[in-house]
Amino acid sequence: MIRPVARQDLPGLLALLRWMDESPQRGVLAPEARDLLGLAEELEDGLVLLRDGEVAGYVGLYPFWDGGALEGPLAYREADLGALLKAAEERAEELRVERLYAFPREENRSLRQALEEADYGLLHLTYFFVKNPAGLECPPPEGVAIRRGFPGPGAYRELYRESEEGWALRLRWTDEELLEHFQDPHVHLLVAYQGEVPVGLAEVEVEAGEASVAYIGVVPGARGRGIGRALLSEAARLAGEKGAGLLRVRAHDHERGALELYRSLGFSLEEAVATYAKELRARR
Repeated sequence: MIRPVARQDLPGLLALLRWMDESPQRGVLAPEARDLLGLAEELEDGLVLLRDGEVAGYVGLYPFWDGGALEGPLAYREADLGALLKAAEERAEELRVERLYAFPREENRSLRQALEEADYGLLHLTYFFVKNPAGLECPPPEGVAIRRGFPGPGAYRELYRESEEGWALRLRWTDEELLEHFQDPHVHLLVAYQGEVPVGLAEVEVEAGEASVAYIGVVPGARGRGIGRALLSEAARLAGEKGAGLLRVRAHDHERGALELYRSLGFSLEEAVATYAKELRARR
């Protein structure tokens, strides 16, 4: 039986999540909490699969980009993954969600196969790298300066658009949403300027002793000069100032230049996550 998560299910769900943590081959986007109170606060629209009264599987659903993101599905038995996917899709249609995303780890072959059998398409693999920020020193090339701060909505959108053709999410944000985002004390924007012209950016989020580079890019006409390295160096300096002992970066599988850059600077691969998507509109 598959039904919405109830409070009495939380101990069984917690055990399922801890079982997932034991192996990267089970890894998938899932609730982060590993205690009952935190789990109760974190769950949104979740379903559990019960077998003999015990939690045997879980799938969650929450708003994401232009649709909904799945937490899981996660199940002790591989044969249960398809049923959980179907239940999540039915719930998504009730909520009028038009597209679903799923995020299994690259090693999670069982779930990836279940997603593909359910007509989810692989969009890309995202590689996450980590490094101690100390010692990463790459000065900008002559004539280029890196400054901290938001240059304004118009300049930011143009730089964001030109830096990486695959980025689109922030282009839909209003001026007010952009201003509010960059007023967050955990969010820091680094902009590389050629004279007074913005030619590159890096967005860094610092929290709980870690710094993550959410976006980094250089406009096509300024690439190949070391500006990306200089932006990473400034991100590392910022991380150190904020007391972060770990710098995390990411790149999609098609971003060959970024992947080569991270490896050449001594970053270590932490994990790879596959992004799958499925359109639900045609089924209505």
